[in-house]
Amino acid sequence: MRRPRSCPYAKYGHSLRPCLAPARAPRTTGDHTVTGPKHDVLVVGAGLAGMRAAIEAFDAGADVAMITKIHPVRSHSGAAEGGINAALGNASEDDPEKHAFDTVKGSDYLGDQDAIEILCQEAPEDVYQLEHWGAVFSRTADGRIAQRPFGAAGEPRTAYAADITGHVLIHVLYEQVMKRDIKTYEEFFAWKLVVDDDRCQGVIAWDLIEGGLEAIGAKTVVLATGGAGRLYTGTTNAYACTGDGMTMALRVGVPLKDMEMMQFHPTTLAPTGVLITEGCRGEGAYLLNAQAERFLVRYAPNAMELASRDVISRAEQTEIDEGRGIG
Repeated sequence: MRRPRSCPYAKYGHSLRPCLAPARAPRTTGDHTVTGPKHDVLVVGAGLAGMRAAIEAFDAGADVAMITKIHPVRSHSGAAEGGINAALGNASEDDPEKHAFDTVKGSDYLGDQDAIEILCQEAPEDVYQLEHWGAVFSRTADGRIAQRPFGAAGEPRTAYAADITGHVLIHVLYEQVMKRDIKTYEEFFAWKLVVDDDRCQGVIAWDLIEGGLEAIGAKTVVLATGGAGRLYTGTTNAYACTGDGMTMALRVGVPLKDMEMMQFHPTTLAPTGVLITEGCRGEGAYLLNAQAERFLVRYAPNAMELASRDVISRAEQTEIDEGRGIG
């Protein structure tokens, strides 16, 4: 059992020291007293990005831990349905250069082209690695990983596991985390970054199960906390998507980039926000307005239902604003 804390939680602007009484006696290492756990790398967030970062750091020889406010397999990554893009070339003649071009074009040339090149070059190997780790992708008749068309893609390059791709991948990565016995602070709510000597040296977290604050130190902190979709009343995002990492970073003076680049998924169930996978359109579904018109002919006459998400979302809003929406 932990010792009772001297206060339920710290108030902004007040010293946190009384609230950070450790659950265990301090241990001394050299000239320094450590009052909480200490790691080489602490990953905040345990969705697909967080777990994959933790696995990579562990395999490089680091002492790694993850901290997450929910169980890793409950992360919102598990809600992804449609698939994951990689230029495997199983359904057409495809290569990473085509994938990169489609990605740059789909970003209206605003994307970081160096990052896009790395993403597209490494994607095929990463998908095969997921397969070797146990991801059961849907298959073609001859046994290769199946790929289907998705929005803004010039080739059918979306690998998928039926309509539960995220569910499959998050369990595969969690299995790899358990195999490596990576320390995971489950149901700890990270709410403040610890900055000392002009560098981030850990986080302060609230223990959601036993209560009380815990200081977790690290030489390197990786923020992988997902998006902030819950800013909106209508969203496909889980209730956990509250922009925690962005907020913590902003509060210690880290500039945030491209905050206006919020993606709106064009197909959901109203008013619940339940996602209708893009795979539906990839398999040939039409989008119709109240007049039963395939209205995208006015906005994306070539790509139609396979235009990029931002194009389709804006087209839908225009149809609604002009009185051709349904409902």
